[in-house]
Parts: sequence; C-alpha cells; structure tokens
Amino acid sequence: MDMSDITANSAHPEKSEAGLRPHEDPAVEHWQALVAEIGSATAAPLTAALERIHALIATGRIDRAGLRALREEVESARQAGMVGQQIARFASARLRQSHERMQLADTLTGVLSNRSRETVARGVVFKPTLKAVAVIVDASLLFSLLNTTIDWTLEHAQSAVEFQIDIKSWPMHAVLTCRFAHRQPDRPEAAQPQALDTLTWRLLEQTARTMALPLQRHDDDAGTTTLTLEFPRVASDLIEGVTATEIDEGFAPSTNSKPLAGSHVLVISSRRELRVQVRDALRNMGLIIDFVNTVDEASEFCREGLPHAIIVESIQCGERFGSLRDEIAAEVPDFVFIELIEQGNTFEMSGFSGSNMARVGRDVIESSLPSALMFELSKGL
Repeated sequence: MDMSDITANSAHPEKSEAGLRPHEDPAVEHWQALVAEIGSATAAPLTAALERIHALIATGRIDRAGLRALREEVESARQAGMVGQQIARFASARLRQSHERMQLADTLTGVLSNRSRETVARGVVFKPTLKAVAVIVDASLLFSLLNTTIDWTLEHAQSAVEFQIDIKSWPMHAVLTCRFAHRQPDRPEAAQPQALDTLTWRLLEQTARTMALPLQRHDDDAGTTTLTLEFPRVASDLIEGVTATEIDEGFAPSTNSKPLAGSHVLVISSRRELRVQVRDALRNMGLIIDFVNTVDEASEFCREGLPHAIIVESIQCGERFGSLRDEIAAEVPDFVFIELIEQGNTFEMSGFSGSNMARVGRDVIESSLPSALMFELSKGL
C-alpha cells in the first residue's frame, strides 16, 4: 500500500474498505502505528545524543566511552530513518520488479559469508542446511530480504541461528526457515515475543509483502522463534503461470529506482572534497555510507562486520590496504572494491586487464561511480 492511498482514503471517507471511517481502517491504523514507531526510534537516541552534546558544551570534555556512545546514538537514529525510507519505498506502487531466476541457496550462502564478521563479534553462529532450488524473484529485493532477515536475527538471537531451505512438494514452493532462541533458558522474564517487533521486523514484513511471499513467525513458550518464508515461484513453475517475458535469464539490472537501497558502503578518504564528491554521486541510491580517514581505521571498522563494498582513494592503496584487501577477499572472494583514480576519466570494471578492483577516475565520479557500484554489487546477487 502506498502512502498516497492513505491520503486518498482520508480525503474520501466513503471510499474506505468495508465502509469503515479512516480512523477505523486497519491499513490506516497500521501506517499510523508504523510512523509512530519510526518517530520514537529516531527521537529517543537523538534526545540522548543531544543531552550528551549539551554536557560536552558545558564541560568542554568528552571521554572515549562518551564519544563511542554518542556515535552509537546518532547511528541508531540514522538507521531508523533509513529503515523508514526503505519501508516507504517497498510499499510504493511505483516500485516495479524485474523477475529473475535466482539460486536461493547460493544467494543466502553469499550473504551469510558477507556477514560472518558480525556474527563472530556478537557471538552468534549460523548453521545453514540448504537444498539447491531456483526461485523467480526480483534480485535486489531478495538481497534486501535476506540481509534484513539476518539484521533481525542478530538483534535477538542468543547463540545459534539455524537456516534451512527445503522444497514443499504440493504446491511446489521453496521454503526458507530461520530458527533461533530469543532468550536464555534461565531468564524467562527477558526478551518477551513483543520485543521482537522492532523496526527491522516491520521492514522484513513489508519486504515479504512487496515480493508476495507468505511470511509466518512463531514464538513459543520456550523462548524459540521460528520464521518461515515461502517462495511460490520456483523454476519448475515456469510452465504454470510465468511467461518467458517475465523472466530475465541470469542477472539483469532490476528496474527498481533504487535496487541497491540499504546496501552498506565504506569509503576510505582523508580529503573532505573527495568525500563530498562521492556522497553527492551516490546520494540518490539509498545506500548506507560510512567514511574513514585511513586504512587502519577501515580495518578497525571491518572487525565487527564487513560492508558490502569498499571505495578507496588511490593514494591509500599501499601495502597496508593490499593486506586488508587480501584478508577480506580470503573471507569473501567476490567482495567489491572500487579505486578512485586521482585524475582522468577512467572507468574500468573489475577483471579488466587482470585487475581485481574496479577503477573510476575522479573526473567521472558523478557519472560513472553509481554505475560501477551497481554493476560490481549486482554480480554477487
């Protein structure tokens, strides 16, 4: 449902479903509650951050722990805003999907591999049991769905997370199941099921709804949560209900206005003017972008979790960066690196002339960096 539908129903009460007044329409109530959740999730950490800033102004001092807390509060507010943007985009009637044949197990394995550092940092273990099955979905939405599922499980899982892909024979559906303990056995009062209904869960619900995938969640009394996602359109369904014109063989860029929205990009650059140039070039892609000054800061940043891509200015591409790149590539072979060449209109994809990094000249950052990032990230979908 588009937000414009809510406005239309509010303006014309007689058009509300089942003769309900707008304030009684379940869809309207859903969006009102969601907007309130987003507002609360944004305002609470910003209020704490503002109080911390006032204390800094008053004392002129802030210790390392206070600075870390300030960053976390601002990051929490930013994340809530990003989730709100994604929910609104996925709910928009203007979003069009490009259906493609995707290997579900391979895609999930790649996403789990990319997120392995986060799981280690949080003490969570992923246990995948995956059957090979091809599904017909929008590639970028599948990528977002799987990452959001992992985001949500990492918010709540206490130890291991079991992922299973199976095939239901009739009707033939691919079924993805995720199971984890959301509370410790000796703490029955902690992490009640309603605490699982975070903004990340709302985004997961909306993504599944947009993709027309049945979604179920069961929270039992023992503190175990089981999430089930069904994919009705498997490859064998091509004869039944899916025409050849609806399917792209292999990967083709999806027609979504922001197919990589929510992807995380780390930029290594010490120069403000280059940072601004990169930020402006990627402004309309819906990405989460972080900046660090040095390769050492990038290495520290990546300890707790890898982004989806690293963009680095050429003057930083020394021996230290080579070590970081090799370390990441050993963990995620298809990880995306893009080097920003100091001058010229260079635009080279990875693999060109044997290079394992894409390259974009500074003179064409605005026109070519979005395309390079789109192509490089899309190869992993």
